[in-house]
Amino acid sequence: MRKLKRTLPIFLVVAAFCAYRPAFAETAAPQEKDEHHHAQTSLDWPGIYNGLTPCADCIGVKTTLALNKNGSYVLITQYLGKSEREFVEKGKFAWGDKANTIVLTPRNSSASQQYLVGENQLIQLDNNGNRVSGKLADRYILRRNDITNTPPSHAGH
Repeated sequence: MRKLKRTLPIFLVVAAFCAYRPAFAETAAPQEKDEHHHAQTSLDWPGIYNGLTPCADCIGVKTTLALNKNGSYVLITQYLGKSEREFVEKGKFAWGDKANTIVLTPRNSSASQQYLVGENQLIQLDNNGNRVSGKLADRYILRRNDITNTPPSHAGH
């Protein structure tokens, strides 16, 4: 038992050293992945985004998109000047093949949408995953609200 007490600390130190030792091999593939999903790790992207996107036969589409840390989303759209009805879409999103993009996949449909993730904004992309150009390009930007901060806990009430 005494011998075990003496060797156990030495064993733990050696085990910790072995577990921590740095790897000296080339790591090009993981580096590419880190660069590829830079927005996922460097930006504070979860939150609620709002905008008024263009509409062919109405004033505009009032758009609210909530992105959750768990990969789920809720998209609420309302066609202003056409209907008071709000359309609610729920689903999952994943980081896309192009850098800093997310792909929304609704639960009840196969039609996905893509957005470019920026600092406190999302930019809706076209069906090919490209930014919309032209005079209405700025109308495809959803801006993040500050109301996404979690309220303080009221423990003990």
